[in-house]
Amino acid sequence: MSTATDLVLPATDHDATSAAKLNWLRAGLLGANDGIVSVAAVLVGVAGAGAGTGPVIAAGTAALVGGAVSMALGEYVSVSGARDAQRTGQAAQQAQLEAESEDADTIAAHYRGLGVAPEVASSVAAELVRPEVRARRAAAALRDAEDEVVSPWRAAWVSAATFTTGAALPFLAMLLAPEAVRVAVTVVAVLVALAVTGATGAALGGAARGRATIRVVVGGALALAATYAAGALLGAHAV
Repeated sequence: MSTATDLVLPATDHDATSAAKLNWLRAGLLGANDGIVSVAAVLVGVAGAGAGTGPVIAAGTAALVGGAVSMALGEYVSVSGARDAQRTGQAAQQAQLEAESEDADTIAAHYRGLGVAPEVASSVAAELVRPEVRARRAAAALRDAEDEVVSPWRAAWVSAATFTTGAALPFLAMLLAPEAVRVAVTVVAVLVALAVTGATGAALGGAARGRATIRVVVGGALALAATYAAGALLGAHAV
């Protein structure tokens, strides 16, 4: 929500568009990561059980379709809930409360802290707390909040598409590699892909690339090791 501090450097349309694109890109990377890890884990687990190409394809397809649908449904429900909250007036009430919660002294002190002349800061604060200005600020904050809620259908399709894109990598690696080394090739391909997405996500978020990349790669490696071990154990004891 917008507050008095948001009025210091108003965001331009270019800034808002860039931020929105970055948010979508981060969400896309997360969806791709989910697709890479979850489908690869199923493929490696089934292959570890000693299954042939047919069962591996069937299990991988089921994991891909089920995961994509689950991701899409989850995004649709989440975004729809946020939009419903906007429509029921919760966002409007919150915007109004935030606009009314600031007093002139606090606002003036904020601007003085930024180096604004005391008399100018006091004048600006006096204007911002006028009832009609508060109402307009609340209305602007509400519009901003509504703009942040994307289409549920768009969110669902983006989530499903990025999941599917990520899942395609381990699927192709498992199918195209020779059967004797298909698990090893898939694991290597998955870990390399996770390193790329982890570093990219960290760069977009301004975080340390090395640490973020290690977290993603280690987590993926553990998931693959666990499912392979489970598959091998079940395959060894299958009747």
